[in-house]
Amino acid sequence: MTNAMLTPYRQEDGLELKNRIVMSAMTRSFSPDHLASDAMRAYYARRAEHGAGLILTEGVVVHPSADGYNDVPHIATDAQAQSWKPVIAAVHAHGAKIACQLWHCGRISHEDYTGGVPPVSSTDVAASGVNRQNNKPYGTPRALTAADMPVVHGYVADAGRRALAVGFDAVQLHLGHGYLADQFFDARINDRTDQYGGSVENRCRFALEQVAALLAAVPANKVIVRLSPSRDMGGLYDWPDLDAMLAYLIPALWQAGVRMLDVSCARADYYQTSGRVIRLVRPMWPGLLMGGASLTAEQGAQEITDGWLDLVTFGRAFIANPDLVRKIETGAEWTPFDTKMLAELV
Repeated sequence: MTNAMLTPYRQEDGLELKNRIVMSAMTRSFSPDHLASDAMRAYYARRAEHGAGLILTEGVVVHPSADGYNDVPHIATDAQAQSWKPVIAAVHAHGAKIACQLWHCGRISHEDYTGGVPPVSSTDVAASGVNRQNNKPYGTPRALTAADMPVVHGYVADAGRRALAVGFDAVQLHLGHGYLADQFFDARINDRTDQYGGSVENRCRFALEQVAALLAAVPANKVIVRLSPSRDMGGLYDWPDLDAMLAYLIPALWQAGVRMLDVSCARADYYQTSGRVIRLVRPMWPGLLMGGASLTAEQGAQEITDGWLDLVTFGRAFIANPDLVRKIETGAEWTPFDTKMLAELV
């Protein structure tokens, strides 16, 4: 019997994919000049050559003030966008689709990465701990004012336009994993008393405004939204007011025009985190729904068969197995992921 993940997927007026297997977005930090390189072209092309249906790029920073990592690509200029053309062409040559992940780190950053100016956030309180990117405490952020919001949303809209202009099949708006939009969602971080803080509706306002700005700039059928309401952060982490947040935000995203949603949990156990959230989201979400990251081939197929997911994402399994899809097709054993693999872009 054919694994359900190997069947084609076609969304009405949207993505057409040769299968339902997605390479998830993963930061790799091999772009010291913030441009897509030939090594990156080969890296993504190898996964496309071996059968990936859709590739989500590593996070691509929408503006210098949005950065927070060593050696990550940007898409704040036309030249930066143009550098992705060989990557896109190589992926398309093997029949796969590729989406550009649009990224703003917010307070998960430091002045070392934002041109010497404070990073921005929902709050003026720094993230706790040490930034592993530069082994310094996280920078003290500047809380965005209401007047700042359209400027930040404009960075995202401009980045989306640039991405589609150079041939990306879609863009993914990153609203998860503790980055800028998540700093508004989370009541433990968002300490605002204005229209962007306090209630569920207010804490969702920033993200919904950003979605609206992006959808005003690019076609709705080219936009994927990534959320991570539940994930592992040294223990199980959920959004405060999880049920109320989902009950408000998910229908609001649909009403705004979003038709593709990625519920992400990164390295966490799927069934404890995003899989649990997906079971809450699916009854409210008639559009494309993707998730996974830590599933086996059999588990991914079952999620599709049971109607929870349309597409299944794999992260570290794709780093360890450029030929992951071929191995799923043949039933071959997967090479286990080892952190040493992160030292090279293979």
